Amino acid sequence: MKCKFIYCLLVLFFTISASAQTKSFHNLSKYEKCWAIWHPFAAKKIKKHQGEMYAVYKEVKQQHLLDTFENGGKLDAFRHTFAMAYFSKYVKAHKLRKLGKAHEKANHWQFLHSLSDEDGELSDSLSSVMDLKNNDIALSLSEEVKKLSIEEIKQKIISLIKNGGVFIMKRNAQGKYLDWDGNVIPTEKIKGIWNIPKCLVKSNE
Repeated sequence: MKCKFIYCLLVLFFTISASAQTKSFHNLSKYEKCWAIWHPFAAKKIKKHQGEMYAVYKEVKQQHLLDTFENGGKLDAFRHTFAMAYFSKYVKAHKLRKLGKAHEKANHWQFLHSLSDEDGELSDSLSSVMDLKNNDIALSLSEEVKKLSIEEIKQKIISLIKNGGVFIMKRNAQGKYLDWDGNVIPTEKIKGIWNIPKCLVKSNE
């Protein structure tokens, strides 16, 4: 029992979050740490393959294969959807779904403590809804992607996004968030609000 506990602690030093970006042990949320304690072998597998996954994400970002929005846009949707789909080659879908929920709990905690996320924006309720929906879409492909290479998974997710298979935030041509009536949501009026009136649309809109 003691050896297993020590092993779990070691694994925690090398796990990452569902955002699919590298984090140090101290930067992991308590929710992600809890997930790693209960799923040490899954955490180890994610650590082993997260470098490959993140390299593909950077490639898509640098080559402008989608848009440039790392919050609420197609690039954001790719990060979550590709990460979940790729990791499902190695980790069971129900475990990844729990990790995704742990990550979103961490985002809510960040909001409550006025901490911005990795890309400089405060989290909000609809961002979490978007991420969880896209995670579920990716995990529905778990059996299929087991037979695919990382490049094939990348192309599949890009095609899925371009054909409206995932969710993004509604924006205007200038990149401003819009409500359901097509009105720009003024940032200064919604600062510090969790339930921002953004809206989700299909990724081909």
